[in-house]
Amino acid sequence: MKSIEEETANQPSSDAKHRLDQASASPERPSKIAKRNEQVEEEKEETIVKEGGNMQRYLVAIEYIGTRFSGSQQQVVQRTVVGVLQEAFKKFVGKPVSIFCSSRTDAGVHALSNVCHVDVERISKRKPGEVLQPHEPEIVIKAMNHYLQKEGDVAVIDVRKVPSDFHARYRAQERTYYYRLLSGPDSLSTFERGRAWHVPEDLNLRAMQDACKILAGNHDFSSFRAAGCQASSPIRTLDELHILESTSFPYFPSNPMPEASDDDAQDSSTCLDHPDTDAKNIDSKDNGKIFTGSGKEFGLKRGHRCLIIKARARSFLYHQVRLLVGVLKCVGTGHLTGADVERILNAKSVAAASPMAPAYGLYLGHVKRADPRMPFKRRRYIVAVPIVGEWLMRDHISK
Repeated sequence: MKSIEEETANQPSSDAKHRLDQASASPERPSKIAKRNEQVEEEKEETIVKEGGNMQRYLVAIEYIGTRFSGSQQQVVQRTVVGVLQEAFKKFVGKPVSIFCSSRTDAGVHALSNVCHVDVERISKRKPGEVLQPHEPEIVIKAMNHYLQKEGDVAVIDVRKVPSDFHARYRAQERTYYYRLLSGPDSLSTFERGRAWHVPEDLNLRAMQDACKILAGNHDFSSFRAAGCQASSPIRTLDELHILESTSFPYFPSNPMPEASDDDAQDSSTCLDHPDTDAKNIDSKDNGKIFTGSGKEFGLKRGHRCLIIKARARSFLYHQVRLLVGVLKCVGTGHLTGADVERILNAKSVAAASPMAPAYGLYLGHVKRADPRMPFKRRRYIVAVPIVGEWLMRDHISK
């Protein structure tokens, strides 16, 4: 404890206090201490955000190649999309963050656009502990891609500020997946390995499109639900299931393209860089001669026929898209018919389905989200309740 003498020594004398009061009261000589205190208070108001409002939630859109990822969700040891993003954010903001994705992807699955949200508190690096105004989205994009460039297989493509109650997963309204099939007897190009499913047989596009009509709509998709699915109901509405033909990647004018059958040529939607040019009439020598499909010039690899399967729904069951693709592929090769597809769907058992398509041909294409400015409302939906082996549809109000 301090002695009385020490406390008295630390206190200003009455004469010094009297002189300080006179100086501060004089209109001609304003106190420098008072001015300094006012400046400090103004700086605090400009730089420090009020308590409770210092955390900014960002909606982040990302793209990635899933080949070297063990899925999107964070794992203790394995390399994942969320783990890499959290590490990059930690380098950016200087503290750990938690990231929540709208859609989970398995190991090997790619994403053209997956959406997640993250809460970030901007702390001054010059003055530790001082909280600053949140970064603008453009700054977040540039900074994150700077820290992600060494990864080489993931990038941030868009960022937006959203309210603190906006959840990337629960506010997702629709998800679109694409699956790439490459058909042809030749071995797969090095540029395509791990990016598409190679099917050596020729695929019947018209038969596959007819099978899509059977599977689209509201059904019990128990036959397309892998073991380990945590969904409470197998009832799903497949809003769109469609197949179109496209150019294989990468496409260059000198690469000879495979010929399509006459029936498929009438049914398919071919997406070429030059729509007026037929896919089977590509110049193979750059000397004015047209490639006829009867042979190929030495050193040029023949391309594959590329089919894109598009699946769109509010939500999917575990491995549902890959199981659907497995059945459609068998229809295309002639191993299954339309009647077989109906039989598999009505069997309501995954054991009746064809082998599942590999993960590396699947792409998460787009996640449609609710407007962040709109308040979250309870959603009325249909829930299926198991009754003696069947599923009874009932109205349900989300809580």
